Amino acid sequence: MKFFTLPIRFGIATSGSLIAYFLILSLFGLHTNVFYSLFNGVITGFGIYEAIKYMRIQQREKFNYTVGFTTGIITGFMATIIFTIFFAIYSTEVDTNFLRNLSEKWFNDLEFEGIVFFTVAIMGFATSLVLTLSFMQLFKSSRNLDKNSAEFPKKSL
Repeated sequence: MKFFTLPIRFGIATSGSLIAYFLILSLFGLHTNVFYSLFNGVITGFGIYEAIKYMRIQQREKFNYTVGFTTGIITGFMATIIFTIFFAIYSTEVDTNFLRNLSEKWFNDLEFEGIVFFTVAIMGFATSLVLTLSFMQLFKSSRNLDKNSAEFPKKSL
């Protein structure tokens, strides 16, 4: 269980940032504009990157691709689950007109609550997966260099 505490903490912090961003947008009435949700990827990406970075510092020699990938996925999925739950509560209990305003602005269908919640969750999971795979390209160890030499192999002419 000790292995999961770091990604869970970062997932909770990331979801807190996502919730804060959404609430700030709602103060200005911009939360019904779906284009502002693109910044959610930046927030999620920062949380995943930092979680993998800290896990690498914590694990040192034990850090490998699997550990980093698992850390990123747990962080992103935890943030997505918490934010989706918040989003469902906000749109059904706090601002009951939110989904109606969203549908009038972007869609013609008023009966799409379940689809919106499903879409929020799938977008979060997909973003987490893609960003984790991308960041692990930065954190994985390279096997392209000869271990005895710090130079690149020389090409023959």
